[in-house]
Amino acid sequence: MSLTLRTDFGCTEAVIDDDCGLKRFYEVADILSDDLDIKFLHKLDDFDSLVWDFAYKGHTLTLHYNIYTGISIYPNKFREAPRRDNDAVIEVARFLETKLMINTARKYLS
Repeated sequence: MSLTLRTDFGCTEAVIDDDCGLKRFYEVADILSDDLDIKFLHKLDDFDSLVWDFAYKGHTLTLHYNIYTGISIYPNKFREAPRRDNDAVIEVARFLETKLMINTARKYLS
């Protein structure tokens, strides 16, 4: 897993894992819920995508999973998102990157 930040859609999108399955998505969602005390506000589960909105420090962000593109986080407002929303995406993504690397290391050491 390597964090990638991109701005292709006019906002900051953090690609958490671009080659993963649904199990990894739920691992990320659990980390957000357990470690950052995040409550998901709206969940849209489709055939090949999951789109879950959540609030983080007053910013509405989206956790997205697609079977073709993996897991990403981006501001709910896309192009209209203020800079602070984009900064929140980066903050959450960096936290997840660290947490997922620690979890992976623990699995290998066990």
